[in-house]
Amino acid sequence: MTAKHLADTTTLNNGVQMPWFGLGVWQTKEGEEVEQAVTYALGAGYRHIDTAAAYKNEQGVGNAVRKSGIAREDLFITTKLWNADQGYDTAVRAFEESNRRLGLEYVDLYLIHWPVKGKYKDSWRALEKLYKDGLVRAIGVSNFHIHHLEDLLADAEVVPTVNQVECHPLLAQTELRAFCADHKIQFEAWSPLMQGNLNNGALLDIAKKYNKTPAQVVLRWDLQHGIVTIPKSIRESRIVENAQVFDFELSREDMATIDGLNENRRFGPDPDNFNF
Repeated sequence: MTAKHLADTTTLNNGVQMPWFGLGVWQTKEGEEVEQAVTYALGAGYRHIDTAAAYKNEQGVGNAVRKSGIAREDLFITTKLWNADQGYDTAVRAFEESNRRLGLEYVDLYLIHWPVKGKYKDSWRALEKLYKDGLVRAIGVSNFHIHHLEDLLADAEVVPTVNQVECHPLLAQTELRAFCADHKIQFEAWSPLMQGNLNNGALLDIAKKYNKTPAQVVLRWDLQHGIVTIPKSIRESRIVENAQVFDFELSREDMATIDGLNENRRFGPDPDNFNF
């Protein structure tokens, strides 16, 4: 089912409801900048905010959420375990620090940020404990290729609920999306707007046809493919505009045209070759 409203949710493999659409806060400065961005998003009807320990803005996210007056159970907050903190004991401590900075009683989704070789399986055991202890409502991974997921699933007691990876029309991730679907792992896109590289002839033509922006077309493409999407912006007008994707539907032909743009092109690091 394609989302019809901004607050619509997908049901994760453990029964938790996760909004299809959210605000990402990567590279959003701690303090006033991130608090304003989150406040704008919540005011526009967003109920899903995605942060990470590495973004160094968890405290600002938590402040904005508390000041919003929105009931905690109506919100979905994601944060992530950073690479330097991977390993069993260090992961547990890192989560406690993230939870303290957020100050929101619990975390809805906690992700392993990158598949650090030799450590991500111990980190996953820590996340399983946090989940079983009721400190997080769902656990998942980020930037995991198929072979990372296969390795994790060989020993995991809990199947990840989510895999959040770079995905957009130039990096369609078709095989990974199919693998996640087969294993009931919700696929989620970071950098869905290709870091602003939207000046593409086909996208511009399709946007004109629907009287939408290329960004809105790409975000609609995500939703119609069953992809959770978290575009980042700090501008109120853009945050509102990004979410105006529930009043139109791309035709099968236009979906196929966008599918055909894939170049397996990354704007971020390759999960098989990163050094941080």
